[in-house]
Amino acid sequence: MSDQTEPEFESPFNAIPFVVIALFVIMAGIELVLTAGEAGLIGGPQAIGWRLGLVRDWGFAGNYVDAMLAQGYFPPEHMARFLTYPFIHLSFTHALIAIVLMLALGKMAAEVMGQFAMLALFVLSGIGGALVYALLLDDRVWLVGAYPSVYGLIGGYSFLMWRRLAATGGQQMQAFTLIGMLMGLQLIWSLFASVGYGWVAELSGFFCGFLLCFICAPGEWARILQKLRQR
Repeated sequence: MSDQTEPEFESPFNAIPFVVIALFVIMAGIELVLTAGEAGLIGGPQAIGWRLGLVRDWGFAGNYVDAMLAQGYFPPEHMARFLTYPFIHLSFTHALIAIVLMLALGKMAAEVMGQFAMLALFVLSGIGGALVYALLLDDRVWLVGAYPSVYGLIGGYSFLMWRRLAATGGQQMQAFTLIGMLMGLQLIWSLFASVGYGWVAELSGFFCGFLLCFICAPGEWARILQKLRQR
């Protein structure tokens, strides 16, 4: 009879912070319903139009911001679009890439900065990216997808690398290798296909995430207070 005890089973989800799982469930759940509808598995013939309906009702469009600013009236149903558009995607592949990036970068951000800070980066970067997209461009193309929010998480990753390289005497510009590579790929892809101006929201989301880390990253708020006291 062996004295060895059976190893305890641990769910792989135990290693993923709750807030990341919650975002995954929402994003993946919406996409699975839409994909199943388009495949004719649920909802009948009208399910084919579910995705377009979500884009129209909950996606983001810059002309809504222009109209709200012109009228000085900000209806909740349109302000909500800043929060809802990252959860709507144009296709299964569009959603899959965003979800994979969110899981990898969100797990890192939540573990290093905390779950609340990770959620703040995701949400506020999405809002900032959409706002810059609306204010800088006169583009009536709908903005949907989690990419501006995910680029905010890339901004958080770049900030942490930037600080680490500064502490170890490394070349701080290396912290921006990932965003440089992604923007380079966008440029190359634009030579073969029309990519639109979504990159404006994505790059703006990156800068929002990077700047937010001056408050959200561990020790940064204390660093700011210390410098203010010294003055």
